Order: sequence, then C-alpha cells, then structure tokens
Amino acid sequence: MKFSYVMLPDYPLTESLASIQLADELGFHAVYAADETWHKDLWLLFAAAADKTTNIRMGPSVSAVVLREPTLIAQAAATLDELTGGRAEVVLSSGNFGLLAQYGMDWTTQKPLSRVKEGVQVIRTLLDDGAITFDGEFFTYKGLFSFARPVQDHLPVKMGAMRGPKSFQVAAEFSDGCHHALSYTKGAYDYMYENMKIGADRAGKNVDDLDIGAWVVFSTGEDSAVAKDAARSMVGLYASAMPNEQLERNGVSPESMKPIIDALGAGDLAGSIDATTPEIGETLSIAGTPEECVAKLKEIEAAGVNHMILAITDATLVKTFMGRDIEGVADVDTQLRLIHDRIMPEFS
Repeated sequence: MKFSYVMLPDYPLTESLASIQLADELGFHAVYAADETWHKDLWLLFAAAADKTTNIRMGPSVSAVVLREPTLIAQAAATLDELTGGRAEVVLSSGNFGLLAQYGMDWTTQKPLSRVKEGVQVIRTLLDDGAITFDGEFFTYKGLFSFARPVQDHLPVKMGAMRGPKSFQVAAEFSDGCHHALSYTKGAYDYMYENMKIGADRAGKNVDDLDIGAWVVFSTGEDSAVAKDAARSMVGLYASAMPNEQLERNGVSPESMKPIIDALGAGDLAGSIDATTPEIGETLSIAGTPEECVAKLKEIEAAGVNHMILAITDATLVKTFMGRDIEGVADVDTQLRLIHDRIMPEFS
C-alpha cells in the first residue's frame, strides 16, 4: 500500500515546502496538488521542492486538459522530472466544473471523458517521442516538438475519475491508473475496481499493476471529535462536486445533500456546515483517531485499492475555505507524523 499526501497549495509557501520535505523524510510515496487557478501554482511549488527532497514523487492530481493545454502539461511534467531526477507524474481530468463555470464554460458541452482520453494520448506521445503530429477531435499538432525530456523511462500519466463506469474503464485501458476522488465505502471502490478490470483486460494489462488510488478528505488527531469536526466542515465543499450516482454508491441520498449544496450556492458557508450532519460528515470523509482511520482505510483496501491519497484537513484549511475557527485540530505536519507512526505500519 502506498500513502501519499495531496495538498491544496494555499498555505504560505515556506510552510508547504516544509511539509513536502517532512513527507519525503517520512517515506510518503508522493505529494500531489490541485492544478487550479484558485490555488498557488503547483508546478512552481514542486520545482522549488525538487532539490530539497530525495525520494518523494510530485505532480498534479489533477490537471485539467480543458484549461491547461496537454502539450504544456507534458512540457511542465518533463521539466519537473529532470529537476527531481525522475520523480514526476501526472493525473489528468476534465477539471473542476465549478471552476470551468467561472471561465464561462459549460462542462456538458466539453465531452469531458473523450477530451481527457485524447489528452492522455497527446501527453504520452510527446513525453515518449519528444514530438507529435496529431489530428484529433480536440487537439491538432503538425510536427510539434519539445526539448523538455523526462528522465525516467516511463513518466506515469494517470486519470482522475468520479462518476464511472466508462471513466474507470478508460483510465485502466489507456493510462497508468486512476485516482478516484471522494469515495469512502468498499462498495464504491468495488465498483471502481470492477470497471478498471474491464478496461485493463481490454488492453491486456493486469489491473493490480495499475495505480488504484483513493483520493479522500482526511483528518486525524488524538481528539476524535475535533478531527471529525474539521473534516465535516469541508465535506460540503468537496461533496458538491460528487455526481448523484457516486453519492448513492457511498450510501448518501442526493436529497440529503440538497440543503448543503443550496447553502453553498448561496454563499452561506456557515449554513452549509450546519446542514452537514455528523452522519454525512463521517460517511464522506476519513477522520478520527489514527486507529479509527485505519479501520475505514482497511475497508477501502479490501476492494483492491493500492494507493491512499490523503487530502489532509487542518484548521488553516477550514479557516481559509469555510471561514470557521476550530480549536485543537492537528496541523498538517502533526498529521503526517501520525500517519507515518500509527497508520502506515498497519498496511505494511
């Protein structure tokens, strides 16, 4: 089982760099960040972290091929790979639909899965060959080349997915794996695994050789109630992106989410937190003491997941996004140490 830390790069950069260094020292597999306009630029952040780390891998989870042209993603990834000595990787998606709306884009007209699939093909070709001639549905190139070359023989290119089933199948068939965001039940990951196997079988791959990642809202600490309250404060913000089918696979009815989504849509952040019941909060996050987190992560592992990607939630993140002060929440570095000391050993 691999453990990775996914950050929203909104902390002071010195703090983010220190956390990346700590995750490297503790043996985390990778550090990922969201490649979105809302946050500080992950490519610059990871470039700054390259010579301060030794083993930890880095890259976007996810980068959106609607807003960032795929050949530029390939260029950035290859450059980061050289800086890190072969530790870069990329996870692609169509993007955050809320962010696309702020650009005046309607995601329903973007053919998101087809666009991401084609983006994977473009990035894979440019990374492997250094040049591309391509006439696709979304992207066209005539002899485009780049001197940005990866160090590793095969820089991993993966896909992010939530809805399924086709997105899980396509990720396994055409990429190096899938980061499935915001699911928390064995049933939801059984569904992911079964569909990834369909795609892997089509391509003649062993599905278990792929990156099967669970990207989850996470908070841990010695005080279970405080950790769960921190996660609950962020659940509505994240869950607003979950399709109805995914909510149902996680045992949550779309109707129960409506008051939370309505409050968020009206800009009533406090109201959205109030509308997030403790039951919904616990269902749509992994939070509590390290031992409680282990129990829930074990359920997910049983579905075939081989990579835990933890979106660590602390007081700073809750305050930044939801405007709420929570006392006693373990900070990111404390949580990284708790994961290393009391969670990782249970999966070795």
